[in-house]
Parts: sequence; C-alpha cells; structure tokens
Amino acid sequence: MTLSSLSSLAALPFAMAPAQGAGGQGAAGSSIGMFVYLGLLILLFYFMLIRPQRRREKERRALLDAVKTGDRILFAGGFIGTVANVKDKTLVVKIADNVKVEIARAAVAQILTKDADPNAAADKPA
Repeated sequence: MTLSSLSSLAALPFAMAPAQGAGGQGAAGSSIGMFVYLGLLILLFYFMLIRPQRRREKERRALLDAVKTGDRILFAGGFIGTVANVKDKTLVVKIADNVKVEIARAAVAQILTKDADPNAAADKPA
C-alpha cells in the first residue's frame, strides 16, 4: 500500500459518518463506527507488520539452530568459514589454515552449500 492510499483510508470514517441530527442516535452510531475502524486498523497493522516479522524471526532461529560442524557459513561481517565446533551461544569457525575464531551465533548470515558462490549469496536481499 502506498502512503496516499493509507491517507485516504484514514479519512474513510469521516466521509462515511452519518449526519448529526437532533436525536442522540448519530453520536452512538459514529462512536461504534470509530471502534470498528480502530479494530480494522489494528488487524491491518498485525497482518502487514507483526506477522511477517514473526515469520522472518522464526526462519532466522531455524537457520541458527541448523548450523552444525562442517558447514560453510557466511558471517554478517563478510567472512566465510567452516564451522569447527558448535557451542551453546557461539561457534568456533576456521577461516584460514591454523586460524580459528569464536563468533556469536547471531553473526551467521547464511549457510552456504558446497558449490555456492559467496558473491551471489552476499547480493541476495535479507
């Protein structure tokens, strides 16, 4: 949705509001309409923002839990290495001959396959 369509959506209850008459029915109908509109906005907010974020977080957790010894991984900083040891919150990764570093699991950006091109993996949007 674009910003202009959201702003027109925000003006919808005022355009659809009944005319205020001498009776008290207009005020009660208008307040119910506003609550319905508020509920619709909350549902829209949930399905457009909260639910996709939870899905991405779940996929990220599954990726981090799937890391095992021997996997080639791409760090968030751009390094590529092979997992030598898996610990609770960290990984020991071999990045060169006789060079091992300990990194946080959160630094893993992607698990690479054996024939994966690291440059193609880095160009892929997160």
